[in-house]
Amino acid sequence: MASSLTCAGVIWAFLSFLCAAASCVGFFMPYWLLGSQLEKSVSFGTFRRCSYPVRDESRQMTVMVEQCGRYASFQAIPSAEWRICTVVTGLGCGLLLLVALTALMGCCVSELISRTVGRVAGGIQFLGGKCSCGEGMGC
Repeated sequence: MASSLTCAGVIWAFLSFLCAAASCVGFFMPYWLLGSQLEKSVSFGTFRRCSYPVRDESRQMTVMVEQCGRYASFQAIPSAEWRICTVVTGLGCGLLLLVALTALMGCCVSELISRTVGRVAGGIQFLGGKCSCGEGMGC
């Protein structure tokens, strides 16, 4: 199996893949924010939520739906900021995964990744990481 990567490049490729996989899993899980509401544990992410309040018109009160699910449509995401975060984080995860898979292919194919391609890929990873963190998300 020929490789176009140095030992450091192989380590970078595997770490990149692990980080991209972790980012993608984190993006799809609804546990970004944890808290409680109406004495129930709640959590939500950019497009999924668990244990959320719903207005019960027959009893004229707010009740908690204790199940996880995604929003019915993109417009059902509660705010414009969360919709933007969903798009930007999804793009960031996509960029990270693209670079990581390309780097892994560089472990198996000779002359796939040159020094210039490695630098560009690192820049794309940096951009993808910034997109995944988003503004004000503690990154």
